Amino acid sequence: MKVRKAKTDDIQQLSELFNEYRVFYRKEADIVGAQKFLSERLHNKDSEIFVCDSENNTLVGFVQLYPLFSSTRMQKLWLLNDLFVDLKERGKGISVQLIEKAKTLVKESDACALCLETEKTNLIGNNLYKKTGFALNEGSNFYEWNTIK
Repeated sequence: MKVRKAKTDDIQQLSELFNEYRVFYRKEADIVGAQKFLSERLHNKDSEIFVCDSENNTLVGFVQLYPLFSSTRMQKLWLLNDLFVDLKERGKGISVQLIEKAKTLVKESDACALCLETEKTNLIGNNLYKKTGFALNEGSNFYEWNTIK
């Protein structure tokens, strides 16, 4: 398995994984929307996307990160927004490889942190993040204001 930066040639396969990821989070399937969204991210360089290739050149996982800035630290930080591994490929350490690639991006971009959010009910994800060195920030409240009902 090889983790590398996503390319425009990956959009078709990446969109299928991204669609599965969204369905996991109870969103309606939308392959066309996924292709458009990911194409825009790559074209506009809004995010960094890393993919994991299997031996037969099939994408089996991805991580997408967005740049943010901390005013108090006066530094860049990264939001690990999306992480997904094909259900058939889980248990092979792919998510750990993708997280390690994200950590490398943080170091190489002189950022101060890598942050993420996941649902409390995501037991696998919560265990994974602790295992890979993330610490739960119990000193903050997370608030959200939505325009979508």
